[in-house]
Amino acid sequence: MTLLLNLLWFFLGGFATGFAWLVGGAVLAVTIVGLPWAAAAFRIGIFSFAPFGSTVVDRRVVTGHEDLGTGSLGLVLNVVWFLFAGWYIALAHILLGAVLCVTIIGIPFGLQHFKLAIIALAPVGKSVVPA
Repeated sequence: MTLLLNLLWFFLGGFATGFAWLVGGAVLAVTIVGLPWAAAAFRIGIFSFAPFGSTVVDRRVVTGHEDLGTGSLGLVLNVVWFLFAGWYIALAHILLGAVLCVTIIGIPFGLQHFKLAIIALAPVGKSVVPA
């Protein structure tokens, strides 16, 4: 079922969402200022291609220890991200999710946009793991 939902997601808009995140990550990687957020944007882009069957957790839970992204530097990077990009990207995912949840068939896809909105708010220090 997860495979079928991921295929539907990919062909009905997931490709565009993932591609937009990857382009955003490439733009961030080209600029020296945006380099700290590029890895997070690439991670979200790959997650956007097939979000069913995966979830987002703190990297500290996965690795068992703190690193640069999960410590105080990660907090600062997430605050800067939230102020300059995260809130309106999350708002776009929330609006898309709300529109999709209007129909019964669209509810699973709307819930995936809500997951993307949550990671879009503070992506630094997160990992995507199988659910």
